[in-house]
Amino acid sequence: MIAAQILHVDIAGPLETLQVAEVECLIVFWWKDYPVGQLRQSGDPGRSIAIMPLVKISVDTEVLRVAQQAVEREESQTVPDGLVVSVVICTRDRPRELARCLASLPNQTRVPDQVIVVDNASSDDRTHEVAVNAEAIYVREDRPGLDFARNAGVRTASGHIIVYTDDDVQLHPRWLERMVHAFDDERVMAVTGLVLPAELETEAQMFFEERWPFGRGYRPIVFDRDFFKLDRTVGCPVWEIGAGASMAFRRAIFDRVGLFDERLDVGQAGCSGDSEYWHRVLTHGWQCRYEPGAVVFHHHRREMEGLGKQIFFYMRGHVVALLVQFERSKNFGNLRRAFITMPWSYLRRLVAREFGAVRKEKNRLLMQEIGGYCSGLKFYFLPPRGKKRVEE
Repeated sequence: MIAAQILHVDIAGPLETLQVAEVECLIVFWWKDYPVGQLRQSGDPGRSIAIMPLVKISVDTEVLRVAQQAVEREESQTVPDGLVVSVVICTRDRPRELARCLASLPNQTRVPDQVIVVDNASSDDRTHEVAVNAEAIYVREDRPGLDFARNAGVRTASGHIIVYTDDDVQLHPRWLERMVHAFDDERVMAVTGLVLPAELETEAQMFFEERWPFGRGYRPIVFDRDFFKLDRTVGCPVWEIGAGASMAFRRAIFDRVGLFDERLDVGQAGCSGDSEYWHRVLTHGWQCRYEPGAVVFHHHRREMEGLGKQIFFYMRGHVVALLVQFERSKNFGNLRRAFITMPWSYLRRLVAREFGAVRKEKNRLLMQEIGGYCSGLKFYFLPPRGKKRVEE
């Protein structure tokens, strides 16, 4: 079985030689409890790895400086008086995963004021039982669709900051604290965090982390008007802002630009309800921020069949989101990406897959991507009966 060992190394302490059990390994470097870099390695199982040479090539000095300053600053940081923080977890028929996620909330250095579990039409009562046992607020949303559930969370939440995570993650103890502190500028309306793999035990998990990783690097990033300029020409790559498994918003933004578009994401188009919302935030002149110190560990799909379906819906949701973004912004870069960039990319990759042996493995789910793209166009222009356009 293809697998990789994940090793976490604190470079603030003694740098010892590591023993690696698997052929592949992913080494994540930390300065105390702040992530600063990573490296993939291959070799013989049972080998020893000298850490210091790897640190020099994997950890940027500027990233390390930022991490050191962040850790020092946290010792004196305080939460503003009266700031209420709500955590929303949307879930469906995954009580075991939900229980695991909820178990990491009491260990947060900044405990949430409110925890809301939105049950998106689970088939039995187990989700309700898990939520009640964790003393979370339980909300039932019977309309299937992640963005129906997210909006139910907004309506229930009383927090000034609303933080979303998924049921298939585990939370670093400083996750919530760092998500909240990232709203230190009134122009910032959305924050995302670093999503690392919780395990790389199967071929599907390895393939996903190589081709579609959720992580966005180890440098804090502010996404502003300069980043959004691309939207008018080639389309703004809003998916680079982060992942829905770790995102937060000021409550006020939902009053200003509306709720999540319920045509998108799991249960509807399939994906991109998060990135479409970041696009909307930027369209209205606000900022989004990526804070790599806010870490969650995501459990990727374990089977290739499930991963193939996931990628199909990723592409379906992505193309629908591009068309929704054009609806709202009127920026033609979204149409260019939907009708020129994506088809041309698929054509080039098809040729590479058929005539370039090196690229065949990397493009093994290409037909699922193309199928999802075509399905997305059909979903948008010929929506299933009963799916109406959602107004802001």
